[in-house]
Amino acid sequence: MADGAQRYLHFTRTEWSRLRAATPLTLSESDLETLQGINERLSLDEVTNTYLPLSRLLNLYVAAVQNLRQTTDTFLGSPPIRTPYVIAVAGSVAVGKSTTARVIQALLARWPNHPRVDLVTTDGFLYPNAILEERGLMNRKGFPESYDVRRLLQFMSDLKAGRPEVAAPVYSHEAYDVLKDRVQTVRRPDIVIVEGLNVLQTGDGRDSGAARSFVSDYFDFSIYVDAAVDHIRQWYIERFLKLRQTIFQNPSSYFHRYASLTDAEARATATNIWEAINAVNLMRNILPTRGRARLILEKGEDHAVQSVMLRRL
Repeated sequence: MADGAQRYLHFTRTEWSRLRAATPLTLSESDLETLQGINERLSLDEVTNTYLPLSRLLNLYVAAVQNLRQTTDTFLGSPPIRTPYVIAVAGSVAVGKSTTARVIQALLARWPNHPRVDLVTTDGFLYPNAILEERGLMNRKGFPESYDVRRLLQFMSDLKAGRPEVAAPVYSHEAYDVLKDRVQTVRRPDIVIVEGLNVLQTGDGRDSGAARSFVSDYFDFSIYVDAAVDHIRQWYIERFLKLRQTIFQNPSSYFHRYASLTDAEARATATNIWEAINAVNLMRNILPTRGRARLILEKGEDHAVQSVMLRRL
C-alpha cells in the first residue's frame, strides 16, 4: 500500500519477533486457553513472536508517558493526577481483536511499573435493543449509529480526567443486549485497553458536520487487527458453526433459534448475515479507519500474524 510505504515501518513476522529482545514469556498454555477466542488457535509461539515484542514496545511507550507526566507535574508544581494510558484495539467482527486485547492485557499486567490493566469493550455502549428496535436499527447493530457515542465519550473523558471510579455498561453476547443491572467499574488503573469495532471511527453516521470530539482523541496508542476479507468471512462462518453447537444450545440465548439448523443451513445463514451486515459495516465503516492506527497486525489464513506495520513518529 502506498500510504503504508510512506507512513509505516513494515516488519515481517521474523523481523518483528527479533524485537522481543530479552522480554520473558510470562504466559503458560493454560493461560492461553482462557484468553483465546472460540474459533482461534493461539499458540505460545504466536505470543512469543508477535505479542511479546508488542508488549515490550507498549511498556516503553507507557514508561515514556509516565515520565513526561511527572516532568509536567514538576514544572507546574501541582500534585500528580493518576490518569491511565489508553490503548485502542480495532478491527472487524471475527478478526480476533478480542483475543488480541486479552493477550495484551495479560502481558502488560505482568510488567512491574503498570500492574493494573483494565479491558473495556465498546459493546456495552451499544444502544439497548429496545431503542435499536424503536429506531429500526436492529439489523445495523455495530454500525456507528447503533452506539451511544455521547455516553462513550463521557466515559473516556472521565477516565482521562483521573476520576476515582468510572462505570462502563456491560453487554451480554448471549442475551444480545446491554445488561440493565450490571456495570464494569474502572478504578484508576495504570492502563486501559478499549476494544471494539468503532473505536477509530470519526463519525456516528449522522453527518452533523459540527466540530466535536471523537473517541480516538483519548487514545495514547491504537492497534488495528487486519486480515484479508475472504479470511475474515470464513472465520465468521466457522465461529457461527461452533456457536451453534455451544452457546446457541442454551434456551436463554438470543440465537437459540439457530441451534437446530443443519450444517448447510447454518453455513447459509452465517453467510447471509455476513454479507448483509458485517461485510457492509467492515467495508464502509471499519476498514477505512485502518490507516488511523498506530500499529497494524496483519493476519494470515491460519489466524497467525504474518507482518506488522508501525506508524512512523
